[in-house]
Amino acid sequence: MAQPLIAILAGDGIGPEVTNAARQVLDALALGLAFEEAPVGGAAYRVAGQPLPPDTLALAKRADAVLFGAVGDPAFDALERALRPEQAILGLRKELGLFANLRPARLFEGLEDASALKPAVARAIDMVIVRELTGDIYFGEKGHRVTKKGLREGYDVMRYDEVEVARIVRVGFDMALTRKRRLLSVDKANVLETSQLWRDVTNEVARDYRDVTLTHMYVDNCAMQLVRDPGQFDVIVTGNLFGDILSDQASMCAGSIGMLPSAALDGEGRGLYEPIHGSAPDIAGQGKANPCAAILSAAMMLRHSLHMPEAADRIEAAVAAAILGGARTADLGGTMTTGAMTEAVLAGLG
Repeated sequence: MAQPLIAILAGDGIGPEVTNAARQVLDALALGLAFEEAPVGGAAYRVAGQPLPPDTLALAKRADAVLFGAVGDPAFDALERALRPEQAILGLRKELGLFANLRPARLFEGLEDASALKPAVARAIDMVIVRELTGDIYFGEKGHRVTKKGLREGYDVMRYDEVEVARIVRVGFDMALTRKRRLLSVDKANVLETSQLWRDVTNEVARDYRDVTLTHMYVDNCAMQLVRDPGQFDVIVTGNLFGDILSDQASMCAGSIGMLPSAALDGEGRGLYEPIHGSAPDIAGQGKANPCAAILSAAMMLRHSLHMPEAADRIEAAVAAAILGGARTADLGGTMTTGAMTEAVLAGLG
């Protein structure tokens, strides 16, 4: 069997710090992985004049999986949109066909006090949000124009076709089959035609999954319920915009955005794995970043792209042991550096 190749795209801000931590954990497991690094985001713009250089994209396409850090740098906020660091991740999703985003959220034992919710409520959090990644308002027609009254107007078109909806909904149903066989579809069908199509197609796909109980919920109600009773949720499937917002909300319910990993999948085994916390330029280079989300993203990579579930289990157990043992970075109310937290996880590998 060929040696699996992992593309390391560390990116901006705290991306290099947390990606290095994940790499240390993978190296400690001695899994026979090969790694190649390439610049992306603002770091790539500095050396190549664009956020996703051809060589970086070629590496991502050649690799078995991509371990991604974060993109975003205030130094480039004045650039035209196509050249901003954030365009790199959108480009990778499009070019690699990464349409399905898995965002698990659970409260690790010992982090009850880090959640904004009451401990008894937070303790029940254990869900997966399945977010569509390549459609919706982020990729629809957009621009600026002047109205008949001479007013400047910005517009963004929300759109999905039935094939795009069906394929992400099937990912949600398949995920539900591996858990509690319950799927919640989140939309805004009482207002949006896009959401009405989403609901109609979801009901049609449900006929192929008789063993899964499907329910629907409006996105505003879901946001409220995530705070009121997050333990009621198991698998949630939703569109790009709603999924982006709800998954960040779920992260704070679970203690910190620094604890949540994600996977972006193409449906055929290729994936890009990244923490959802972003580049956090205000703490970059200070050793304050929580590496756990990146480390847990590496575990998802082992599970979903490299078919190494036992190794993934070991990483997740090591993070849980570190947290239970009192390891805390600043976002969790502690004083540990990124390096110290990484060492605590490494110690948990045994």
